[in-house]
Amino acid sequence: MRAVDVLKRKREGRELSREEIAFLVNGFTAGVIPDYQISAFLMAVCLRGMTPEETVALTETMLRSGAILDFSDVTGPKIDKHSTGGVGDKTSLIIAPLAAAAGTIVPMISGRGLAHSGGTLDKLESIPGFDVRLDEKRFHRVVSDIGFAMVGQTEAIAPADRKLYALRDVTATVESFPLITGSILSKKLAEGIEGLVLDVKVGSGAFMKTREDAETLARSMLSTAARLGTKAVVLLTDMSQPLGTHVGNALEVEESLAVLRGEGPLDLKRLCLRLTAHMLVLGGIASNVDDGERRAEEELRSGRGLSKFLDMVRAQGGDPRIADGGVLPRAHAQKEVSSGRDGFVDAIDTEMLGTAAMVLGAGRERVDDVIDPGAGLVVQKKLGDEVRTGEPLVTLHYNNDSRLVEVAEMVQKAYSLSHSPRPSAPELILAVLEQ
Repeated sequence: MRAVDVLKRKREGRELSREEIAFLVNGFTAGVIPDYQISAFLMAVCLRGMTPEETVALTETMLRSGAILDFSDVTGPKIDKHSTGGVGDKTSLIIAPLAAAAGTIVPMISGRGLAHSGGTLDKLESIPGFDVRLDEKRFHRVVSDIGFAMVGQTEAIAPADRKLYALRDVTATVESFPLITGSILSKKLAEGIEGLVLDVKVGSGAFMKTREDAETLARSMLSTAARLGTKAVVLLTDMSQPLGTHVGNALEVEESLAVLRGEGPLDLKRLCLRLTAHMLVLGGIASNVDDGERRAEEELRSGRGLSKFLDMVRAQGGDPRIADGGVLPRAHAQKEVSSGRDGFVDAIDTEMLGTAAMVLGAGRERVDDVIDPGAGLVVQKKLGDEVRTGEPLVTLHYNNDSRLVEVAEMVQKAYSLSHSPRPSAPELILAVLEQ
């Protein structure tokens, strides 16, 4: 088999066999097939797409390129959750301890921030001492002892995905439904889980800007997971405005702790309870979603969810005094960005707000950028809110003021005001799709 012949078949839009896909992916992972040929393959997939059979073959090959973890000796259903990312999306920090407190085992492998979207690992690393780089043995021990752990992808987990993603990022082939499906599921199924709840974001702050694109991705992931023997459910959720109010790493940990104390913004709490409920249903702990939400609410109300989170923080080397709010990094300066006129918030360019937080230091513009854990912003006005001239739209938290004027202008441009209020607030959960 020659790589050039396989590439030609894909360029012509013909369906590749499982063996041909494995030949390319495994050859690239082993260093036998060069970057330039796999770049051609990725672009052909991006332009020609893949059949469901090809997508399954790609995902399974990526999955089996490395280790598949085994938690069969840990009692309880193994269920995880994945979000496609957004602005202020800190749900993993809340639902993992809630689900674990209710009896679910959650071996969560998470990622870092991408473009305007924050990353779970970056948020966790704002906790003093917290270690996301656990080896397989220690990861297993924390999951066994606590019921969940939150770590980064190791060298042994889906190495094909790690190499392919690095290439996709520089060849304009990130936005491909089969490639996204393979990337997400190869990492998640390597956790050895039985079920997966997928939160696919839709709107101005999401990578999927339209509901049509979100549903296409959702169907691809549901079908592929089913054919690989994993139960899954997808929630399409709104990202036309930030989730909650805090955007930035330590700020989002702070808001997550507030929710786990039974406080915090209603939209964030509602979504976390519903996502947890679906995890409990997939795990057989709850009979239906309403029962699951009731159980999740009880773990929240009783404080067991917060206790689980702090147990995990201790087990991974973090400082549990974050519960008192005194040890999280904080920016040294704040600045309010105010409205220049009266009106009602009609639309928010949420991606622009995420980019503003990134420019302040909450994310990376380049791979080698160092994140400022205290930087970010707090949203003061959301969709439908009335605004008076001079009232703050957003409060900026920063340590470096070199681009403060630019960031303030971005925030102003992100807000669209109207003379009359919106007819209704956007739905938080747009749809639930099942296998």
